Amino acid sequence: MTGAAVTASVYYSTVKINKTKYPVFGVDVSNYQGVIDWQTLEDQDVSFAFIKATEGSGHTDESLIRNLEGASETGIKISAYHFFSFDSAGETQADNFIASVPKDAIDMPPVVDIEYYADKRHHKPSKEEAKKILRPLLNELEEYYGVKPIIYTTLPVYYRYVKESFSDYPLWIRSVAFEPDLLDWKFWQYCDSGELEGYYGDEKCIDFNVYNGTKEEFLKEFK
Repeated sequence: MTGAAVTASVYYSTVKINKTKYPVFGVDVSNYQGVIDWQTLEDQDVSFAFIKATEGSGHTDESLIRNLEGASETGIKISAYHFFSFDSAGETQADNFIASVPKDAIDMPPVVDIEYYADKRHHKPSKEEAKKILRPLLNELEEYYGVKPIIYTTLPVYYRYVKESFSDYPLWIRSVAFEPDLLDWKFWQYCDSGELEGYYGDEKCIDFNVYNGTKEEFLKEFK
């Protein structure tokens, strides 16, 4: 969508989202959204944001600090996410995230984003390989931030790597075709082609998410 500022009634029409059932709306962003006017996002009923922080053991998103600082000047609740690598140790991935995201910079638990990339969809790592990397990563983040990390994932990756060994972690699920009502999820990424006002990068779209609960429950959980 382009043009006039987008209102809550518009962005919920992107897919069939029940606004009464899921009144808490949020976004996730990275360097692709460029410079972000966080107040403008808040004015469009954005209540939370997941900000890309790191990838693997050595990459930090170049907009991370600017986004953390900008979002912190609003009432938007903030988290930061790490893009999981099947190709480096969980311990060094945790070190990368911890070095990049101060404890007091986020209001919600940190996130580990585990999904297929490059040729991994066709050459899937084994469950044991993934577990050997993911377990120490999650453990170190929990120890440092004092809270269980959220796991973001897609449905195929959830059923292959997460359900059996990591179902006790809060789940942020990507499902842009239908509501994942058979899963116990905390956040749902329901749209990857949304548009709002207030960001000025190469990517015109922004991901839309909802929290599984009321506004009161959200504010109580993430004080």
